[in-house]
Amino acid sequence: MYVVIPSKSSPPLHTFPHSYPPSLHQCMGPSMLPTFNINGDVAVTDLMSVKLHKIQVGDVVIAKSAQNPKQQVCKRVLGMEGDTLVIASSQTEGGPRVITVPKGHVWLQGDNFHNSTDSRHYGPVPYTMLLGRVWAKVWPLHEARWIDRNVG
Repeated sequence: MYVVIPSKSSPPLHTFPHSYPPSLHQCMGPSMLPTFNINGDVAVTDLMSVKLHKIQVGDVVIAKSAQNPKQQVCKRVLGMEGDTLVIASSQTEGGPRVITVPKGHVWLQGDNFHNSTDSRHYGPVPYTMLLGRVWAKVWPLHEARWIDRNVG
């Protein structure tokens, strides 16, 4: 599982009038390799994209864990409500499944297809469990970069 630990001691990088400031999160675990490292990278998260319903397929998001809502996970959005997806199994047995993402839900998967606990295991995730969109990796500094919407 890809666990995200919010950085409570770090101040926001910039405050925006009449909106939420960006937030820093530490992304840890193997499920988002190679986008994020196993030992933890610090990412800047835009909280307003979720509130304004601006999340799109390909966005990397921070969400409450579907398995343990006290934890947060970092995953890529592969489907929005109404999208029909052909989902390959991450297991050696079982063939592909056709999924239609229900209203008010998203389909989340880790970039590391073979080592991610995601919607393939727990199904579509309610949009209300999304916390923010990751838009930059800022630590380690030598790997700092924008996070794009690559899918596949």
